[in-house]
Amino acid sequence: MTSRPAAIEASGLYVSRARTAILCGLDFTVDSGRITGLLGPSGSGKTTLMRAIVGVQRITRGTLVVLGLPAGSSPLRADVGYVTQGASVYPDLSVEANVRYFGAMHSATTADAAEAIAAVGLESLARQKAADLSGGQFSRVSLACALVARPRLLILDEPTVGLDPVLRAELWERFAAMAAAGTTLLVSSHVMEEASHCSSLLLLRDGLLLAQLTPAELAERGRSADLERAFLTIIKAADRGQEERPVAP
Repeated sequence: MTSRPAAIEASGLYVSRARTAILCGLDFTVDSGRITGLLGPSGSGKTTLMRAIVGVQRITRGTLVVLGLPAGSSPLRADVGYVTQGASVYPDLSVEANVRYFGAMHSATTADAAEAIAAVGLESLARQKAADLSGGQFSRVSLACALVARPRLLILDEPTVGLDPVLRAELWERFAAMAAAGTTLLVSSHVMEEASHCSSLLLLRDGLLLAQLTPAELAERGRSADLERAFLTIIKAADRGQEERPVAP
């Protein structure tokens, strides 16, 4: 079977701010056309890594290649979508106007905007002002604004925060459909139960990459079908390894 090309490749990746190491020597690959979960507790470096991938975070050392080009390269602007935790939409505009505005930057048509709105399940609210939507609906407008550009790589920073279980399930179904159609998704979360929706997982803690593995491998390595418990087992093992490591004189 032919292996999928890498959408993201990191080698010896370091990011520091104010002399504080945020990411410490990360090495990983993200395959194309799949959902990769970026998982770890708050403060582990997930958002910093995502910002580095989209080119808005300076890299201190190492290499980071995105879709075959150095992260942040100008040609990537049309191919990489980024949805932050804070929804980036205009509250005084309608759902449709927001999506058409962002789509215009990528020469998207009215039909493209309608398709993006449908993809996040907001067709019935297309003419409604974003300010009048619920929190979950507001977040989905931001996602539609990213989808309208038809990015080859979509970076999502904790997109399910604050959503009820039904909406979370619907959103993951949409992510799976996008991956099946060829889009690469990197989705961050601190909710370990969401790991089961991903093809591959990057486990971060304190700026270190503890492992890159599948959900099944996580369960096996962590000796538990409960993925949160399995992750905690890996964290404790990593902490013990650091304690037992000889201190340089």
